[in-house]
Amino acid sequence: MSLPEAGRLAGIDYGEKRIGVAICDGDRIIASPLETFERQSETFDQKYFLGLAKDYDLVGFVIGLPVHASGEESAASRQCRMFGDWLSRVTGLPVAFFDERYTSAQADLLMAGVGFSRKQKKSRRDMLAAQVILAAYLQSPHAAHEPPAALEG
Repeated sequence: MSLPEAGRLAGIDYGEKRIGVAICDGDRIIASPLETFERQSETFDQKYFLGLAKDYDLVGFVIGLPVHASGEESAASRQCRMFGDWLSRVTGLPVAFFDERYTSAQADLLMAGVGFSRKQKKSRRDMLAAQVILAAYLQSPHAAHEPPAALEG
């Protein structure tokens, strides 16, 4: 199931404990960080994502896919894909995976010089990484249909 060409999307920076969430506008021009969701249980997570989809009138999810610099997938990639399958099943919405290489580093750069404490940075990093993932997807819609490629050295 592919993403519709119009409508609001949520960007997801997947983690086993925390999930960064970003949202774009219906015209898919601006991606904004929303929050960092603390996972608790499958039931709790399901309620959260169903509510998110309904409250923001989402038409799909863009999930950052962790891959090696070579573009090869890892165990973390497989966990992320299993989460994406679960998310699509529970919400009934399509999911696209998008290369997330270096998004946490980009999120850290966005916070550089702001004066946040280490704890404040940690609480914001995942949602900013989700924003970076979603913004990159919005700028490169055709790249979402291709597997992540190796980085040029």
